[in-house]
Amino acid sequence: MALISIVTPCFNEEDNVEALVTAVRNVMSAFPHHDFEHVFIDNCSQDRTVEIIKRLAASDKRVKAIVNVRNFGPSHVLHAYFQVHGDAIIPLAADFQDPPELLAEFIKRWDEGWKVVAAVKKGSEERFPMNQIRRLYYRLIDDISEVETIKGFHGFGLYDRRVIEIIRSTRNHKPYWRGLICQIGYPIAQVEYVRPTRKRGFSKNNFYSLYSEAMNGLTAQSKVPLRVATFTGLLVALGSALVAAAYLVYKLVYWNSFSLGVAPIVCGFFFFSAVQLVFLGVIGEYLGSIHERIFQKWIVVEQERVNFDEPVQLVPSTERSLPSPPH
Repeated sequence: MALISIVTPCFNEEDNVEALVTAVRNVMSAFPHHDFEHVFIDNCSQDRTVEIIKRLAASDKRVKAIVNVRNFGPSHVLHAYFQVHGDAIIPLAADFQDPPELLAEFIKRWDEGWKVVAAVKKGSEERFPMNQIRRLYYRLIDDISEVETIKGFHGFGLYDRRVIEIIRSTRNHKPYWRGLICQIGYPIAQVEYVRPTRKRGFSKNNFYSLYSEAMNGLTAQSKVPLRVATFTGLLVALGSALVAAAYLVYKLVYWNSFSLGVAPIVCGFFFFSAVQLVFLGVIGEYLGSIHERIFQKWIVVEQERVNFDEPVQLVPSTERSLPSPPH
């Protein structure tokens, strides 16, 4: 009997976790030939989220939890992928924007032999302007990516255990997930859906966390911004040389009547300063990504586990081997 691990990251989701557990049970009841575990990884919630999960876990051993000592950011869910025992892993958001009903289609495709099943968003009920901003960003990533990506795929799907082992072997604790899945190279089954709005509660992402994730995707997926900086520098340098030569010739011809003035100098100074600052920022983002990879931090530090056989793990999960699936 294959084991399906459904992993749900959560932070202050007391309004959603119980309904989500019920929804997952209903879907998985149609697959008696598969066992499942529903693992919540809580990012130090300040509401009753952990209390509710523990109550649910007390009556159902398939509901499990990893509770972090603090908020480790969006990438904390990767830690749970390395701790579960499933032959296949399905990330599932707590806010119902990843429809639990799609789990059935994922498992059917996996039973057919697909190692990766991707939920492809063909529409969204999200409000303007966030939906448009997301579309523009992902279109940019798709256009400049060095590897062909799947338009509308944001990470929701099913991943065979072999895929998770490959991701772990990269020792990258903050991968750009949708790009890395395409880079691995396994054929990907696609399941289309319309992304609904959040049913209860509100998003915990702020501007900085969204910006951080966007820059992580940009630097991980393409070197085009660096090339743009180089080409822009060459073009600006060439243009500056031509303008300087034109001014020199004009001055030599009209020595007594031509006066340069202060305005062109001031405008040119601020223009070149702005160009330099923008591309210094681009280079800084890439250096920041390199810094994170070289000086790898732990993914999370756990406070407690619920319904796990293993004790709390304080060693960085990137230094541990994946648990073996049950026989």
